[in-house]
Amino acid sequence: MRTATATAAAVTTSLLGAGVAAVAAGRYAAGAALRPEPGHPLPGSPRLSVHSADAGRVVLTLPRPPAGGAPGLGALRPGTYGLDAPGVHAVVGSVLPDAEHDPDTVVRRLLAVTHGSLHPGTRVTLTPQVHLGNPRTALGLEHADVDVPGELGALPAWFVPGARDTWVITVHGLGSGREHPMVVMPFLHRHRLPVLDLAYRGDLGAPASPDGLGHLGESEWRDLDAAIRYALRYGARRVILHGWSTGATMALRAAERSALAGRISGLVLDSPVLDWHATLRALAAARHTPGPVLPLAVRAAESRAGLRADHRPPLADPGALRVPVLVFHGPDDTLAPWEPSLRLAAARPDLVTLHTVREAGHGAMWNADQAGYEEALRRFLTPLM
Repeated sequence: MRTATATAAAVTTSLLGAGVAAVAAGRYAAGAALRPEPGHPLPGSPRLSVHSADAGRVVLTLPRPPAGGAPGLGALRPGTYGLDAPGVHAVVGSVLPDAEHDPDTVVRRLLAVTHGSLHPGTRVTLTPQVHLGNPRTALGLEHADVDVPGELGALPAWFVPGARDTWVITVHGLGSGREHPMVVMPFLHRHRLPVLDLAYRGDLGAPASPDGLGHLGESEWRDLDAAIRYALRYGARRVILHGWSTGATMALRAAERSALAGRISGLVLDSPVLDWHATLRALAAARHTPGPVLPLAVRAAESRAGLRADHRPPLADPGALRVPVLVFHGPDDTLAPWEPSLRLAAARPDLVTLHTVREAGHGAMWNADQAGYEEALRRFLTPLM
């Protein structure tokens, strides 16, 4: 009897220990998922190494595929991307299919090396961030460095002036900073639209979030609300919100909750995070969270980020939409599933236009199809200008 009792106690202790360890691991993974640092590769970002680079082309070695998998399909995506590494940034264009190369490499057009050098062996990440610097140094666009008064302190922003009194406020998303929205600045500038490109809590130069965590737009939207207030104070009559990833979530939240929502004339949502659960799971998995712990990590992250059951996800009430919405999304986004975007467009065909972009990763809809993206944007913005 004593032996059986001792054995049962030992098993119970082991189970409790395993449970405590699993909870601790879940909380650790949750914290990692809620701290996606700008410049840190997101899930689905192809990680490559430079084989060689010369005038007009770069040869990239593909990562070793998993057993039975295809080698580095992400590196074959169409379009224009940045190549990032510590101290290195370059811009690459389309794949050169006729160029001779080994089976484990891909050859892409090399458009520019904007920082550092592409030495053989340099490990790089293919990223949607094409430009480095600021609007003047990267694009030749005159701009002002401004501070937007936010509830936590001053929020740095770039203001690119334009002749119209409708401003576009751009908001980056996960894993990027305010350099990412520069991809659309030349287009917006050609159409004489002023642009306010915002850095928000947790960004470089902006106040930290009080708990040091990201909240997938659930608290960050208030910084966007401050940017709307700033724009109206300095000459805008109306604003259009253009957000990527969690920046798109922030735009939806601002349109729903802001006291100034009546001055928002439209929303542009690129790769919107509309399913918290799926995105948190992908972020936790990308931090090498063991499969058995993933559900705990997701629940812990939702709790820590304040994404409780009584906080509706942005898609919960399509009937709350009051302004036209253009959504850029596609089926190859592994971080923010596009099915919620499909449902949003189906629920509100009177207001929501979905522009599907295939073979595009998260936040990379413009990169994969610049011409199609900008034409859809032109059609959407013309009646709102």
